Amino acid sequence: MTGADRGRVLVRGRVATSLLFLLFGVALGTWTARIPAVKDRLHLSDGQLSLALLAFAVGAIVGMALLGRAVDRVGSTAVMVPAAAGECVLLVPPAFMPGLPALAAALLAFGMVHGTLNVAMNASAVEVQRAWKRPIMSSFHAVYSIGGLIGAATGGLFARAGVSAGLTFIWVGAVLVLLAAWAAWWAPPPGLAPAGGSGPAGGSGPAAPDRAVSRRSYALLLLGVLALCALVGEGAAADWSAVYLHDTLGSTAGFAASGYAAFSVMMAAGRLAGDRLTVRYGAVNLVRASGVLAGLGLGAALLIATPFAGVLGFGCLGGGLSFIAPQVYSAAGNRDPARAGRALSTVVSIGYAGFVAGPVLIGSVSTAVGLRVALGIPAALALAVAAGAPILRAA
Repeated sequence: MTGADRGRVLVRGRVATSLLFLLFGVALGTWTARIPAVKDRLHLSDGQLSLALLAFAVGAIVGMALLGRAVDRVGSTAVMVPAAAGECVLLVPPAFMPGLPALAAALLAFGMVHGTLNVAMNASAVEVQRAWKRPIMSSFHAVYSIGGLIGAATGGLFARAGVSAGLTFIWVGAVLVLLAAWAAWWAPPPGLAPAGGSGPAGGSGPAAPDRAVSRRSYALLLLGVLALCALVGEGAAADWSAVYLHDTLGSTAGFAASGYAAFSVMMAAGRLAGDRLTVRYGAVNLVRASGVLAGLGLGAALLIATPFAGVLGFGCLGGGLSFIAPQVYSAAGNRDPARAGRALSTVVSIGYAGFVAGPVLIGSVSTAVGLRVALGIPAALALAVAAGAPILRAA
């Protein structure tokens, strides 16, 4: 392959992987925006809806932990393209299920392909970044954030026009199939970047590989904890920002929505700038500073306790957290490039558990000490990420 051919393959591989991050975000954003319509159609209580959403979370974790490991056996492209097609198709059935058990089953299947795609596309992003020979991981996650905003806006527009959730998912799914087909056409070939070695796995003596595996497993666990701490904040902003601004601080319902909007916009903006900042300051310094920004920004807003300060605080939280997941996933995939899928399945699964369980924990704590104090949890965890940033250093 000539230099020009390799450059063209690299660009196509980056575009294809970006398309799947966009698809991933649009599908999730559209689904989230139409959850109320699905709930109303089946006349579900809040508790029943929680059970259905729990099935999606369980499916996602299963897909991340089990099916994501197929990446190491057959390659990221062979997993992410079918998973993307499954994401497009399985977005539709939840809108047509006749009752809670069927809805839970549909969301379990949707969650499994969602989790599998999450791991596979991040593994592909790590491989493309390694071939690109400079940090580009944040750009992929920026595309995901933009996709989430597009999906939420699309779902909102369909809802305002009185279109059913089922028809919404069919239209969006059809468009996403085109993105998946484009991604399949330009998908990076196997071996785009050499797997290479990582760290001391090739040490002398028979015990060296075992020690290397043990160190690698411990490092992945710590990276997973960093991802968990960051994703608790993402889940808290999604589930509690509007409630805090409206119920605790007494803002209007319209202004309360500004909290999550500020969080989302700052997260997308931070990820668009993340690669350049990584090159300039390094992953460790960037994550340390971003953890401080997220923790102190939200903490100060909670102390001031005014609606405007709350919006600024959630904006700081989004801007700070925007840098963390891309750097953590990049570090995980590069710990042992030959087993990037397994490494990412571990780290992403632990992180996603924080996204799911974090809002529940905050809600439980708020019943005892109030939501204002409970939201100090993601602020404290962001500072913990800043303290744990040196974990990102390569072995």
